[in-house]
Amino acid sequence: MSPVTAAVRVAAPGNPVTQSIRDSLIVAKRNLIRMARIPEILIFGLIQPIMFVVLFSYVFGGSINVPGAGLSPSGYREFLMAGIFAQTVTFATAGAGAGIAEDMHKGLIDRFRSLPMARGAVLTGRTLADLVQTALTLLVLAAVAVLVGWRTHENFGKVLAGFGLLLLLGYAFSWIGALIGLSVRTPEAATSGGLIWLFPLTFISNAFVPAENMPSFLQTLANWNPFSATVQACRQLFGNLPAGYPVPDAWPMQHPVWASLIYSVLIIVIFRTLAVRKYRSATA
Repeated sequence: MSPVTAAVRVAAPGNPVTQSIRDSLIVAKRNLIRMARIPEILIFGLIQPIMFVVLFSYVFGGSINVPGAGLSPSGYREFLMAGIFAQTVTFATAGAGAGIAEDMHKGLIDRFRSLPMARGAVLTGRTLADLVQTALTLLVLAAVAVLVGWRTHENFGKVLAGFGLLLLLGYAFSWIGALIGLSVRTPEAATSGGLIWLFPLTFISNAFVPAENMPSFLQTLANWNPFSATVQACRQLFGNLPAGYPVPDAWPMQHPVWASLIYSVLIIVIFRTLAVRKYRSATA
C-alpha cells in the first residue's frame, strides 16, 4: 500500500473543509516526492527561460527601443525580466496538464476515486505541488537574471509582492492546465494543448516589447491581456519602469497591481470550478 493510500485511509472523517485541506496536502506531498525523484523535470523546466534571458538580453537588447531607456541593453534587461518571469510561470501550465493527463492515462485517478477523500483534493494537491516547483524555478531564474545585469530599485517588500503576483498568476494558470489535462486523452496532447495558446498570449503583450510599438488593434489586446497586467505590476513593484515611460490609458495598465490580482482570482475561480466539474464527470 502506498503512503498516499495509507494516509488517506487512516484519516478520520471530519469537517469537510478540514478534510479537503488535509487530502490536498497529502496529494501535494505525493507529487513533490515524485518531482524530487525526477530532477530532470526541474532542470529541463529551467533551460527554456534561461535561454530566453540570454537571447533577449544579448541578441535583442541593443535593438529594441524602450521609451525612457532608449536602446540601452541594461535598460532593456530590466524591462525584459518581468516578462520572462511571467512567461516562465505561465508555461508551467503545460506541465500541470501533462501530469494530470498522465495520472488519468495510468489509472491513478481511478485509484484515488475509490478512496474516501475530497474529490477536488487530487487537482488541488497537484496544482499546489506545481506552485512549489514554480517557486523554485523563479528563485533560480532570478539568480540568473542578476548575473546578466538585472536589478530592482524598490524596497524588499515590494519586490516580494511582485514575486507573489507572479506565483498567483502561475497558480491560476495551473488550473487551466488541469482542465486541459482532464479534457485530452494523452499527456502528449496535454503538453501541446497547454502550449499552443500560450505563445500568442505571451507575445501579444507588453512582455518583450512596449505595446505602443504594435498596431492599434493589437495594442488594445495587449493592454487588456491578464498576462500584461502582471508584467506591468511587476515592473512597477521591481522599479523596472524607465523614467518617462508612457503608461497606456487602459485601466489594467493604470492600476496593474489590482488588475493582476483581479485577473488571477477570476481565473482560479472559473477554471477551478470547471476543472473539478470535469474531474467528477471524468471519474463518474
